[in-house]
Amino acid sequence: QVRLRESGGGSVQAGGSLRLSCAAPKDVLRDYCMGWFRRTPQKEREGVAALTSDGRASYGDAVKGRFTISKDNAGTTLFLQMDSLKPEDTAKYYCGADETYCSGGLSDYQHWGRGTQVTVSS
Repeated sequence: QVRLRESGGGSVQAGGSLRLSCAAPKDVLRDYCMGWFRRTPQKEREGVAALTSDGRASYGDAVKGRFTISKDNAGTTLFLQMDSLKPEDTAKYYCGADETYCSGGLSDYQHWGRGTQVTVSS
């Protein structure tokens, strides 16, 4: 079982920024596709962003140009920088890890954490 732990969620006004973090085992962060997806009570899961093991990033259409996925040099933390936030970004955000597939639209990861809530008010 891969253990992932998200943090950094909160409440912000529209136009603001938040940075989410995901603590992961070093070998997972190095070798797996790592990414973020989100879920609301009204919607199915939605892929947000993904990062391949060799550092290529991809994004879901709804967040392109506003969100940035990255990982730290120490290789222990995955980040999601969220700028120009909109009320429709309100959701619970999950960090995911997958051995077999990688895409910004991916929302069905093999492993995921418990999530962190992001609320954007207008």
